[in-house]
Amino acid sequence: MKGDTYMLARLRKVTKDDQGASAVEYGLLVAAVAAIIVVVVFALGNIVNEVFTNTCDTIAGQAGPVAITSTCPGAAPTGG
Repeated sequence: MKGDTYMLARLRKVTKDDQGASAVEYGLLVAAVAAIIVVVVFALGNIVNEVFTNTCDTIAGQAGPVAITSTCPGAAPTGG
């Protein structure tokens, strides 16, 4: 009977220690967050790029007769 008590106590102690499981769960959580960030960046990347390009083109177009060189991506240099 004493051996049974020892085994039960040992079993409870082993099943109570979940430190390794916590590390795995945190690792999976970090991997999931990283995957979501990658998906969002790829999904919104073109939209953000278009907004910045439109803003740059608008600013360059309103510069008027001032001789400037456009720094907009893909735009031909202006001025002379």
